[in-house]
Amino acid sequence: MAVMSDAAVPRPRLQAWLKPHRIGLIVLALAIVLAAVFLMRWDWLPKYLPLALQGLWRTIWLLVLSVAFGLALAIPLGFAQAAGPVWLAVPARAFCTVIRGTPLLLQLWLLYYGLGSLFPQFPWIRESFLWPYLRQAWPYGLLSLTLSYAGYEGEVMRGAFAGVARGQLEAARAYGMPRFTAFRRIWLPQALHRALPTLAGETVLQLKATPLVATITMVDIYAVASRVRQDLFVTYEPLLLLALVYMIITGILIYLFRMLEARIPQRLG
Repeated sequence: MAVMSDAAVPRPRLQAWLKPHRIGLIVLALAIVLAAVFLMRWDWLPKYLPLALQGLWRTIWLLVLSVAFGLALAIPLGFAQAAGPVWLAVPARAFCTVIRGTPLLLQLWLLYYGLGSLFPQFPWIRESFLWPYLRQAWPYGLLSLTLSYAGYEGEVMRGAFAGVARGQLEAARAYGMPRFTAFRRIWLPQALHRALPTLAGETVLQLKATPLVATITMVDIYAVASRVRQDLFVTYEPLLLLALVYMIITGILIYLFRMLEARIPQRLG
C-alpha cells in the first residue's frame, strides 16, 4: 500500500484561503491600508490619542456595565412574562413594550434633560452624597442603555423561558427538587443557552448605540472623533479610525460569544 507524501496530503484550510475572491479581498484590504497610511493626514493623532484612549475606555465600560445590568434585569422580566402571575407579567410586558416602541435617543433625553433637570430643585438631593454623581451625565447614559438592553432582552428571555421543555421541569418537581433549585439548575441555564445567539447580536447593537451618549456631553470614542473633525476640519481620517475601532470591538464580542456557545453545551450535558 502506497504511503501518501506530505505534499500529496490535501490542505483544505490553505486551499480555502487561496480562492480567487479571497485573494482579491486581501489585496483590496492591503491597498486601502496603504492608501490610508500614506495618502491621509494623521499628524493630529498624537495630540488626541490620550483623549481617544479615555473615550475608548468610557465606551467599553458603558457597554460592559449596561449589558451586565440589563441582562440581570432582563432575566426577571422574561421570567415574569413566561411564568409569573398576572400582577407581575403585565407590568413586565408593558415595560418591554414601551422600551421597544420608543427610540433610545428619546429615552436618553427624557432621563438626562427631564429627570436630571428635576433633581436640582430638591435641596435634600443637592445636599446628599448622590449629588456629585447625579450632576454628571454618565449615570443617565448608563441608565438609559441599561433599560434599553433590558427591554429588548426581556422579550428574548420570555421566548427562551417559554421554549424550555415542561417535561424536564415536571420531572424535577417529581423528584422533589425545590422550585428555586429547578430554576437555577434547569430552567435558567437552558433559557440562556437558547437566547445566547440573540444576546450576541443585541450586544453588538448595544455597542453601536453607545455613541448616542455624546448627545448629553459624555466624551466617548465617537465624541473624540467628532471633536477632531470640528477642531481641525479633518473628516475622513477620524471616521475611518472610529470604524476600525468598532469593528475590532465587534470582532472580539463575536469571538467571546462563540467561545461561550461552544462551552455551554458541555456544561449542560
